[in-house]
Amino acid sequence: MISNITRKSMIIRPSGRSTDFISPSFGHGCLYNCAYCYMKRHKPTGLTIADNKSVLNILTEINNHAWFDTTKKPNQTHSEYVTYDISCNEDFALHAKHHEWEKIFDFFVEHPKAMGSFATKYVNKNLLDYDPKGKIRIRFSLMPQKWRKILEPDTSTIFDRVKAINNFIEAGYDVHINFSPVIVNNDWLKQYRILFEGIDGFVDNKYKDRVKAEVIFLTHNKDKHQYNLDNYLPGEELLWTPANQEDKVSQYGGTNIRYKHNLKNQYIKEWTALHDEIIPWNTIRYIF
Repeated sequence: MISNITRKSMIIRPSGRSTDFISPSFGHGCLYNCAYCYMKRHKPTGLTIADNKSVLNILTEINNHAWFDTTKKPNQTHSEYVTYDISCNEDFALHAKHHEWEKIFDFFVEHPKAMGSFATKYVNKNLLDYDPKGKIRIRFSLMPQKWRKILEPDTSTIFDRVKAINNFIEAGYDVHINFSPVIVNNDWLKQYRILFEGIDGFVDNKYKDRVKAEVIFLTHNKDKHQYNLDNYLPGEELLWTPANQEDKVSQYGGTNIRYKHNLKNQYIKEWTALHDEIIPWNTIRYIF
């Protein structure tokens, strides 16, 4: 179910990793049904879209915030602009037809200080007809295709997402890779080797120095685990592996599951070594 709603909260939250800040939500929910999705922990079904008044209020809030923000530049999110994640609670590319997305993009293109950013699992070719002049960053989420078919049903294939990197750069977008979630099992390094080799083969050499990465290892959730079991979602054998996981209370109070600290440090070393062997041109902005 899709509905319009008047957003009441206009809080801009600090991020500091993927972007400098997270904007108020233009959309809340997701029409995909990915097994690990943190958004689905809070809103299992449906999608709400900010109404026209709310969109104007959100953009006004970002404008006011950007002008008075004191974030030092350059930093790892961008060399010049204050960056805002406009899609923390949805997949903006997937839901674009429900938004006045050109109006939102126009705001960032015309703003002298602010830049918009969002991660996506959907290759929306309609966005290629717009010239964002480098003021919109698209982060294509990538995992091994073997697992995408299980954990990210109905999303664009990994092959299509990788192929889209060149096209979106050529259209004027700033394009990064979002390796998330990184999943560990007996086969994981073999699967990531296949993924990295595909990325190296398809990203044009003239663009490789532009494409950076963020890397986020899997965090699962007890309630989402039970929801997946109750609703027969496949893939829990990849997500729920207590032998190498431990509890983690999130900054927002939820009880999540992550890889054990000492093991995760080793996983990061192994993953990074393989990444740097095959695609050393893909600068890792941050990894955790």
